[in-house]
Amino acid sequence: MESELKDIVSKNQSLEPIDEPRGEDSRKEDRPLLKSNSNVSSTTISPESLQDLEKKFAAYVRKDVYGTMGRGELPLLEKFLIGFALVTLVPIRLVAGFVILVLYYLVCRFCTLFSVPNRDEEQEDYAHMVGWRRAVIVQCGKFLSRAMLFNFGFYWINETYRNPVAVEKLACESECKEQSEEPERPGTIISNHISYLDILYHMSSSFPSFVAKRSVAKLPLVGLIRHDGVGHAPNGVVTERVQEACQNKNAPMMMLFPEGTTTNGGFLLPFKTGAFLSKEPVLPVILGYPYQRFSPAWDSISGVRHVILLLCQFVNHIEVTRLPVYYPSQQEKEDAKLYANNVRKLMSSEGNLILSDIGLAEKRIYHAALNGNNSLPSVLHQKDE
Repeated sequence: MESELKDIVSKNQSLEPIDEPRGEDSRKEDRPLLKSNSNVSSTTISPESLQDLEKKFAAYVRKDVYGTMGRGELPLLEKFLIGFALVTLVPIRLVAGFVILVLYYLVCRFCTLFSVPNRDEEQEDYAHMVGWRRAVIVQCGKFLSRAMLFNFGFYWINETYRNPVAVEKLACESECKEQSEEPERPGTIISNHISYLDILYHMSSSFPSFVAKRSVAKLPLVGLIRHDGVGHAPNGVVTERVQEACQNKNAPMMMLFPEGTTTNGGFLLPFKTGAFLSKEPVLPVILGYPYQRFSPAWDSISGVRHVILLLCQFVNHIEVTRLPVYYPSQQEKEDAKLYANNVRKLMSSEGNLILSDIGLAEKRIYHAALNGNNSLPSVLHQKDE
């Protein structure tokens, strides 16, 4: 694949390489590599090269009317709709969104005013907060997260609950039957990852505890609102939190995106095993964003462009398929990789998602090629690491 990728990119003009720090995939920011420079505007990818790229990296390809990187040529009607939304709808939504963020910030600040957070391995969180403080934060968080989705144009959320009898593998076989009559509580919500909007939905639905990058805590507003995050936690910390959620009904469930990055919504990437090391049951949730004009998927498009175009859409849609709790077999408990693969296959079947073997490293290669970066050896080296 490396030689083919080099051939694809070599068809484009030479550009300055993207200055991307090296390191473990899990420690890098998971966002499109669309850094701009003065040469990008003068370079284009040939149709043949673009077709080859889209074939190899189908899980990251945008298929909406805005085209690759959200910069495609638009029809006259679409230009008119965007222009109309920019002067009417977008200002209202920006003000409303800012008010929602500030309001929740004040709620979080008040509830944590005299509360000392847990600190472990330089991590800081309020996940173990109890009593009225947590109740206020959770209920306000659910309501305001739903309000933010409404502000983005998601007026209705279509949720489907699959019948446990219809889903093979979810029956608690002999091992589960020998336990108490009360079913074991799942410690983790497992979801496919398409956009930052996924987080808003899960916050509005169950308000779980997220694993967030440590750098997020330093962001204004967002850092405090993310009071339940555990930072860039090692697997051991995540496992402890998952087990605690199973044993304590007052503890929040963990929310994990085992793919480790976003897709365009039609594929399911390989699952990392961190969410399955605890050997506890998981709750699979499948998200989808049907669209006609603009895809809410956050791939091969800059963050600012994505937010603006999303705000310009008068109506957006989200579909949720909630599967029954998945109870691992003894064999799956002993093999986290097997456990992860079986859950992934189930979600692919129930959500009509295509299984793909590519991952975050291939996404970086694809984004580098879209930016015209023909200096791929460093990117490929990162892939090997």
